Amino acid sequence: MNRGIYIVANDKVLENAIALLNSIRYFDPEITVYLIPFNENYQKVADTLGKFHNVKIFPDLEEIEKFTQRISEIFDRDFLALPNKMRKLVVWFGPLDEFIYIDTDIVVFEKIADNLGQLAEVDFFCCDYHHANDKLSNIFSPFVKEQQIFTNDQLEDVFNSGFWSSRKGVITEQQMYETLAECAAHPEYFDFTAGVTDQPILNYLILKLIYKRGNLVKIPGRGPGSWAGSCNFQQQDYLLYDHGKRLKYLHWAGIKIQPGCPYWDTWEYYRNLNPGIPTVDIPTPVQKSKWQQTLDNVKNKLRQLKNKL
Repeated sequence: MNRGIYIVANDKVLENAIALLNSIRYFDPEITVYLIPFNENYQKVADTLGKFHNVKIFPDLEEIEKFTQRISEIFDRDFLALPNKMRKLVVWFGPLDEFIYIDTDIVVFEKIADNLGQLAEVDFFCCDYHHANDKLSNIFSPFVKEQQIFTNDQLEDVFNSGFWSSRKGVITEQQMYETLAECAAHPEYFDFTAGVTDQPILNYLILKLIYKRGNLVKIPGRGPGSWAGSCNFQQQDYLLYDHGKRLKYLHWAGIKIQPGCPYWDTWEYYRNLNPGIPTVDIPTPVQKSKWQQTLDNVKNKLRQLKNKL
């Protein structure tokens, strides 16, 4: 069986991609990793990850372009903030029989592909506490619960779209396009107020089309968390622990990775773990004045109001 990992990247996220792959290869030198180009500007990240981490380019670039074109036909131009983020959905039509998808603003703390064994019991799994902490925010609007589009039990399975796993063929192309058309016809279902793109749509796809679902944190005694916005993790030898349990991965979702951000030392360690890759000097951000912070808050509120209209 062909197992492996998919990522989506372009040259803009090169440093994050290096940190992620350094962490993956530290624990697992052999697992197959495929890069799905986010757009046409991916040659530098492809060359770097190919040379130092044996990352392969998704073999059917025509399939990606065809899928991207279909997305543009299904959704109105203003529906999705960053339509190319939807490219991650081609994983169900790629070369891997079983796969984990991982965002590049993540580092892992174990041989992460070992978790693919969970697919013996389910057809999809995630590993986060979005369902417990953020509930339906950045996924569905209150309309979905009010109109019982999904049951309460189904809504307990919502997840963050940065780390998840499934198998090829569980969703067919026909099912994919039909369900995406449903999404496009019902913008009232989704919460895009914070500028997310793929996460609401991916959650709809999974709840609608995959019945055997799992979440690796839903175990007796609770699994460890994963969000870098949590201040509860303890560091030991550049591994993080949550109440004594080692994290599987750390995800800087919604957080810019730069000096001063949460767990910066951890990210910097994994970014510079491979001695063959030149280190990078990321400048400390200039602290904004109170006036600038107020202006940013006003802009964010106006953007959220515009998204609701």
